[in-house]
Amino acid sequence: MFFKVNDTVIVITGADKGKTGKILKINRETNKVIVEGVARVWKHVRKSQKNPQGGRLNKEMPIAASNVMLLDPESGLPTRVGVRFLPDGTKERYAKKSGKSFGVVGAAKASRRAAGV
Repeated sequence: MFFKVNDTVIVITGADKGKTGKILKINRETNKVIVEGVARVWKHVRKSQKNPQGGRLNKEMPIAASNVMLLDPESGLPTRVGVRFLPDGTKERYAKKSGKSFGVVGAAKASRRAAGV
């Protein structure tokens, strides 16, 4: 899964198909993401000292990471994500459609830097 928090994604399937939003949280163990404004549900809250009003809260629920795609920074269309190594050995994510970079994933490893891959 090549997602990061604050990436802009579009929902490609399900009830919220076509909606876009930023990723708020990622759960890599369950392979789910929480996207801003997508998969909203009502949560009924009982009155308590912490919440004296009670009532209904509207919140986002997690959706499967396979149901969202990153938006291409150039065209704004959904795109697949690839990973490539730069000449200095750092790893970056890029859009498969346009080839534009989403940014560096991590620092260069010594073995990649030495090999020049």
